[in-house]
Amino acid sequence: MSANHILGLIRPLRGSILSKHCNRFTNTAHMHKWRVTNQRRNLIFERNSSSIQIHSLPPSASTDILNKQRLLRPTSPYMTIYKPQLTSVLSISNRAAGNALSILLYGFSLSYLFAPGMFDSTHIVEFASGLPDSVKYACKAILAAPFAFHSLSGVRHLSWDLGKLMTIRGVYQTGYAVLAGTAVSTVALMLL
Repeated sequence: MSANHILGLIRPLRGSILSKHCNRFTNTAHMHKWRVTNQRRNLIFERNSSSIQIHSLPPSASTDILNKQRLLRPTSPYMTIYKPQLTSVLSISNRAAGNALSILLYGFSLSYLFAPGMFDSTHIVEFASGLPDSVKYACKAILAAPFAFHSLSGVRHLSWDLGKLMTIRGVYQTGYAVLAGTAVSTVALMLL
């Protein structure tokens, strides 16, 4: 868009150009043809300028328009285009197990701190002894699996810190070893 359109000088300039050209035309047919072409240009310009918004919007309206435009944008498929790999699944699971164990530890510690009469060892032993065996083993498995997995994954990461088993083959071997060790450790901890 030119500066003349922005400043609104296009019509006065067209008028002055038209008067200059009219003095040069001697043939009225040629002048009529030029005027018709000029009128068509004005008609096209007016048709296109009617869709241009000329009043300002309050800031809240512009934010609403921006949010509506953002909803119409396509979303990148980021996670859905990748095939799950052992390395990525074990990494995510290690972080999830660590967070779950931290929440459990801090939750129990805070509950013991704020209500020591309800969460002391005698009350916990009495409560656990009254549960059926299937519930006891399920609770042990729920606690033992993340503990074993997070511990063995920590050993795996320590081997990487030493520069050992950093090849693709070594990473996959240690990944499968962590899974096997987690299964064996979970069963062993459940049977205690």
